[in-house]
Amino acid sequence: MSITVNHIGKSYKNIPALHDISFEVKEGELFGLIGPDGAGKTSLFRILTTLLIANEGTATVAGYDVVEDYKKIRNCVGYMPGKFSLYQDLTVQENLKFFATIFGTTIEENYDLIREIYVQIEPFKTRRAGKLSGGMKQKLALCCALIHKPKVLFLDEPTTGVDPVSRKEFWEMLKRLQLKGITILVSTPYMDEAALCDRIALLQDGKILQIDTPEAIVKHYPKEIYNVGAHSMYELINSLKAYEHQHSVYPFGEYVHYTDKRSDFNPADLKAYLAAKNLSELTIEKTTASIEDTFMELAKK
Repeated sequence: MSITVNHIGKSYKNIPALHDISFEVKEGELFGLIGPDGAGKTSLFRILTTLLIANEGTATVAGYDVVEDYKKIRNCVGYMPGKFSLYQDLTVQENLKFFATIFGTTIEENYDLIREIYVQIEPFKTRRAGKLSGGMKQKLALCCALIHKPKVLFLDEPTTGVDPVSRKEFWEMLKRLQLKGITILVSTPYMDEAALCDRIALLQDGKILQIDTPEAIVKHYPKEIYNVGAHSMYELINSLKAYEHQHSVYPFGEYVHYTDKRSDFNPADLKAYLAAKNLSELTIEKTTASIEDTFMELAKK
């Protein structure tokens, strides 16, 4: 296995950040850690990249123990932290050369690995990193994380704050890197990105809620879910939350996703209730569950 985590726990000043985390990532897999801010994603990444020591449990990366073999791990993994951490006063080319030198290699030696990414930022190679756009910074950081040809790549919320086009391009790049045999562990708060991973772990408050393929997680959503719309989103949400039979209510785009406690739920009953609350332009349509719906359901337990 490329990554094995056994009962990892981490606390800060007696405040738990990770609770008994265990999972395995197969070699060559694109594995996603999906969860909101504060879920524990960054703490876990820092443990696996040997920047933090867990309070309890064990973990191995590429067959190396994260405590005993930390030097070996640092030579065989690439890490792209959530915050842009390259030298902003150095140019694109100077940053890349610097990181290649640290790992005892050259840009030319592993250029094949970064070529498809680097050609997009090469026109700006003499520009200081701090003057790049968000998408260009992201691509430079990925190049620096890959320049020593790592076996495992850790990407901590790499698309946060990046425009939709750059996000799409970034995930396409990850798929191509995966074809080259690199194991990729990526964290993100964006539920829509979960579907792009081979397997995902849903993380909340330092605990894993569920691990499986995105398709399997959605398939096992336990309830029928409905898109509910009205002329006022605010009044609609308040009215649904006050409905005695509601199981879950939360906004989802232009609609509210609604589930009912009853097994014999009739949408006409809900529509009559909402009409009595003076809501107009009512629509209630059955829809399919998403990763976000599953996460919200699991987080309620």
